[in-house]
Amino acid sequence: MLHNQPMQRRKLVTSLVQKQHMVELHTLLQRMSPLEIGQILASLELEDAHLVWEQVEEARQDDVLWEIPDTLREELVGDREPHCGEGQMSAFELVDGRLSKVAITCRHDLKSIKPIWIDLLAPTKAQRLLIGDYFGLELPDPGELTDLESSARFYVEQDEIHIHSDFLLDRDGAARSVPVAFVLRGDILFSVREEELPVFRLQRLRARSQPGFVSDSRDMLLDLYGAEAEYSADSLENIYAELELVSKQVLSHSMSDEEAGRILVDIAEQEDLNGRIRRNILDTQRAVSFLLRRKLLTATQLEDAHQIMRDIDSLNSHTAFLFGKINFLMDATVGFININQNKVIKIFSVASVSLLPPTLIASIYGMNFQNMPELQWGLGYPFALGMMVTSVVLPYLYFRRKGWLR
Repeated sequence: MLHNQPMQRRKLVTSLVQKQHMVELHTLLQRMSPLEIGQILASLELEDAHLVWEQVEEARQDDVLWEIPDTLREELVGDREPHCGEGQMSAFELVDGRLSKVAITCRHDLKSIKPIWIDLLAPTKAQRLLIGDYFGLELPDPGELTDLESSARFYVEQDEIHIHSDFLLDRDGAARSVPVAFVLRGDILFSVREEELPVFRLQRLRARSQPGFVSDSRDMLLDLYGAEAEYSADSLENIYAELELVSKQVLSHSMSDEEAGRILVDIAEQEDLNGRIRRNILDTQRAVSFLLRRKLLTATQLEDAHQIMRDIDSLNSHTAFLFGKINFLMDATVGFININQNKVIKIFSVASVSLLPPTLIASIYGMNFQNMPELQWGLGYPFALGMMVTSVVLPYLYFRRKGWLR
């Protein structure tokens, strides 16, 4: 339109309109997701794609680069590797029988190693795409693992074995289950999780310090499940120690309602942890059973898997024992609360029964019969009060002597 309009200073007006369009394009791109921007860039001619790319904010460019083909990425930014984000990516390979860790920051770090285990801690989408594209698989989003049904946690897809398990995290008295996704493909184990776990840290330490501790990716997976069983056993021992302290308080001679309330809170926390451990070891049992059914393990690995199953069976019986102990302590604590409440009710009962005789005496003298000579006495009123007090004191002393008021 500008070229067809006769006007002065056409170049200046054209420049202003072009800048206005670029501002509007920049504003539009701000409202779009990286995936939408990537689809637009892939559909444009290269010259127009360069124009749109210049309007993408620098802070979002790395996210957009992961959404476009490699050829277009090279045309736009050359050999620049997009930043993967804040998550941690680690590859582990066997060196002289020991597990050696290699930090992964870009695609080039993967070319010189032969890993048996790749661990992704709180990965971004870019990191999952980097690993997935290089090895030719799709890694799941850890945030979506909690939505899976139990029947969808273990499955085989072509030459990949997918296992989704929950691992226990007991930190600062707050226990919870952290979902972890395992993908076993060929000789490489891939793990994806959102939080650091003691089990993973322990296994890395053991494999680095003990030669021959692991021999391949299946060994690594079984050892992780074995360490999870050990960690659950340690947590059960801690529960038992806490319940022992609670038992000494519950089985003491007396307990106030405030103490009973605190004890109930402690018992409830241990019950929740015990239930969470039982659920996790059941999940571990199903995962190991799935590996046994797939017939992928060597003879030595089969023995290790059966040993893990035996350990889990013993843990199940121990959790059942702890549930029984928790129920006993809960009932005993509630019983002490009921006893304290009965003591309060007993006071009111004694007071109400004790006041029945003086109430009867007061009602009799309240009738004001004329043939009651004590009504005319000067000490008649004190005499009635004395009878009332006596009718309260004598029964109280008698029943106390019999031990019925203790």
